[in-house]
Amino acid sequence: MKVIMYGTNACPDCVNAENTLKENNIQYLYLDWTNSIGNLKRFLKLRDTNPLFDDAKNTGSVGIPCFQLEDGTLTLDLEEVLNKQS
Repeated sequence: MKVIMYGTNACPDCVNAENTLKENNIQYLYLDWTNSIGNLKRFLKLRDTNPLFDDAKNTGSVGIPCFQLEDGTLTLDLEEVLNKQS
């Protein structure tokens, strides 16, 4: 199963999550928006329209790393991604 990961290399949680995906041999596409307005817009569209991000927005967080599973499911929980891959 291929996972899409949204984030930025400026975020330590994103760097750690990417390393964990690599260590667990999980196929993923990392959409880093550090130098890509297109990737940022794609993430913001998800963030602005999905209630998954309500808590993050209410606490002033960005809501990353964010993972989109092959079936379209969004999660902010790396453990959920790992569990669905096994």
